[in-house]
Amino acid sequence: MIVRVGERVTQEQATKLDSIFESRGIERFFMGVGVLGLVLVLFYFPYRFARKNIRKFSPSNKDILLLTLMTIGNFVVLKIAFIVSTAMGSLLPFIDTAVYYYFFPFAASAIIVRIILNSEVALVYCAVCAPLLGIMFNSSLQVVIYALLGGIVGAHGVRQCKERNAIYVAGLKVSVVNVAMAISFQFFSDSAFTIQTAYCVVFAGLGGIFNAVCVTGTIPLIEALFHYTTDIKLLELANLNTPILRELMVRAPGTYHHSVVVGNLVEAGAEAINANPLLARVAAYYHDVGKISKPLYFIENVGGGENRHDKLSPNMSALILISHVKEGVELARESRLGQPIIDIIRQSHGTSLITFFYQKAKGLAVTDLQAVDERDFRYPGPKPQTREAGLVLLADCVEAASRTLSDPTPARIQGMVQKIINNIFIDGQLDECELTLKNLHEIAKSFNRILAGIYHQRIDYPEPAYKEKGSGGKKSIEDSDSEPAKALADRSEEAKKSGGDDLKRLGMS
Repeated sequence: MIVRVGERVTQEQATKLDSIFESRGIERFFMGVGVLGLVLVLFYFPYRFARKNIRKFSPSNKDILLLTLMTIGNFVVLKIAFIVSTAMGSLLPFIDTAVYYYFFPFAASAIIVRIILNSEVALVYCAVCAPLLGIMFNSSLQVVIYALLGGIVGAHGVRQCKERNAIYVAGLKVSVVNVAMAISFQFFSDSAFTIQTAYCVVFAGLGGIFNAVCVTGTIPLIEALFHYTTDIKLLELANLNTPILRELMVRAPGTYHHSVVVGNLVEAGAEAINANPLLARVAAYYHDVGKISKPLYFIENVGGGENRHDKLSPNMSALILISHVKEGVELARESRLGQPIIDIIRQSHGTSLITFFYQKAKGLAVTDLQAVDERDFRYPGPKPQTREAGLVLLADCVEAASRTLSDPTPARIQGMVQKIINNIFIDGQLDECELTLKNLHEIAKSFNRILAGIYHQRIDYPEPAYKEKGSGGKKSIEDSDSEPAKALADRSEEAKKSGGDDLKRLGMS
């Protein structure tokens, strides 16, 4: 005891007190330096290790900026929660201060990172932030374990958000793990049979749901500020009533139907190889939106009309076909479809050759004695860089080729799919994406199954044979409008037996 309450402070006591406060200031300074060094070590070495050894860990500068801001925001929020929980300890003394920690949203930031980026980045993020959170909460090892496992389970729970409630399902999984850890911690501290254990279980269960609420409120803000395309955004774009798809349906109905079928093919293929089915399907819907500007120059929209390419040179025709990729990218940017969709639009044709017009140009060059440059008849690329982009390229070619089959039996469909995939592989279009030969085998099987369902066989329905036998025979169905009402009433029984006649009259037979 240096000085008591109410006692006059002497010069000697004042000197002692000043020395104590000065030493504490120095201690805090060195403590801050130590924490800063630990932060730098924890951020630098795991980052370098992940860049060298984890294949999908490649955050861009924008990603690093987002991770930095999220880390700062996460620690600020949890620090405020820590201060509030300390204050609550005096208001509700029957609840230990540490019990409130189970309710804190430790896993929310990891879930957000997984939704926006990928699992690899989320795992490294959890490994870096968990020790720092333990230091902030009075060097608690329990907080380190609680934050690490909760973040990993939450990130795994939202690996593929096919529905909006996937976030809350992940929150429930976090709740289950939180409750299990809370009970384990109570047994570990020899206080398993106290009222505090019940409080811990309740707060841990509610904490998982609170994580989901925080994520649901934060994701739209991050999407708007940083222009990320998350699975939640893809669910909105998957709606076929979006303005751009409605315009495609009206102006280029053939392309619209082609895109929907390609979407079904790539979704099945993505599920077969454990890619992202939602991203692949949505990208397939929009990969040909550039055809909106010149729909009649693409054969699927012509029908039985005039082929406008008959009046154009092969070079001009190829230029028009190639331009739809650039126009699609511009339209996607205007509609804010997101960078992943834009990248797949650009890569959906790779650097493939427009064979029909290339061969036509070579045929004309024989007579005109002109050289034909193959590069003029290839798409500008780049080649597919991801598995989803490779799937869209394969499905686009397979669906277009399937329409040329005169008798699409399962055997012919299988042969056609195998031939198309082999040609694309030999042309080198899949060299820069991560599709393996095993993946191509699984993709071909899924394409065969979907196309066999689309072109399934039907029996030939028998049509009624009409015979004209003079005035005593049956009248043609077109003449029935001139019959009196009584005559038609007399034939009501006959009409019930030959309902197919009425279908012909409606233009349906």
